[in-house]
Amino acid sequence: MEVSYIMRALDPEVVDAVWAAVKPRIPVRAQSPSTRGHRPRIPDRVCFWGMLIRLVTGCSWVTAERLLGNRVSDTTMRARRDEWIEAGVFEDLEAEAVEAYDRIVGLDLAEACVDGLVHKAPCGGEGTGKSPVDRGKLGFKWSLLTDRRGIPVAAALGGANRHDLTLLEPTLDAAGRRGLLDDIETLHLDRGYDSAAARRLCADAGIADVACPQRRAPGAASGPRPVPLGRRWSIERTNSWLSNFGQLRRNTDRRPHHRRAQLALAIVCILTVKLINHRNRWNSTP
Repeated sequence: MEVSYIMRALDPEVVDAVWAAVKPRIPVRAQSPSTRGHRPRIPDRVCFWGMLIRLVTGCSWVTAERLLGNRVSDTTMRARRDEWIEAGVFEDLEAEAVEAYDRIVGLDLAEACVDGLVHKAPCGGEGTGKSPVDRGKLGFKWSLLTDRRGIPVAAALGGANRHDLTLLEPTLDAAGRRGLLDDIETLHLDRGYDSAAARRLCADAGIADVACPQRRAPGAASGPRPVPLGRRWSIERTNSWLSNFGQLRRNTDRRPHHRRAQLALAIVCILTVKLINHRNRWNSTP
């Protein structure tokens, strides 16, 4: 079921599959001569498990340490995460997951969607801003590009106070680096993107057909009214999947690259679950 992504992210089958992709990307450390009393290095698998627990539950590093039975300290987990970010582990992992899904199932980019979503960042830090939808509290925003079925293929981050339009270009650039822009025929956007600037950015990216509801005319009656989502329902659903991850819904990191690594890992978990579902559906073995 669609609602089970957050629960299945900690399923042993999913964890093993993601770890199998993470392990060969971890930088190899030079072995120092062993000395008496030297404390052995904490296994990378244990640190990865702690990172995943924190992403899913939204707990602190200290709580993740306790949940792991104090097998690894919160300091070690943070240091290992930074090593992997510097080595490009999470970035490469996300790219491989998108490529694997495209190769095995197939992306349908004839109709793609881009949308942004704001979440809390109570600790502030670089890349955050006052949220216009949460009484000016600090938050961050992601901009996501999905295919027709809501498969996330590219993303960009910014402060909660940034307009969606300012994140459109880096989102398209991220899709372009993966060679996916040429497959987009129609790009669906919400009303906030209805501007000449947005259409110009899309045209520069080779996307001629942009579909978005027009802004209300000046003086038009205000107040809530039904807004048909059209093809945008798929990205709304994907944003809901990602929002179920605790550290994305209420992020306590203070660096943009830490948030981006978490978003990448969440996307990888979702795509891994989908690939496992695809395998199970077409597996002819009784």
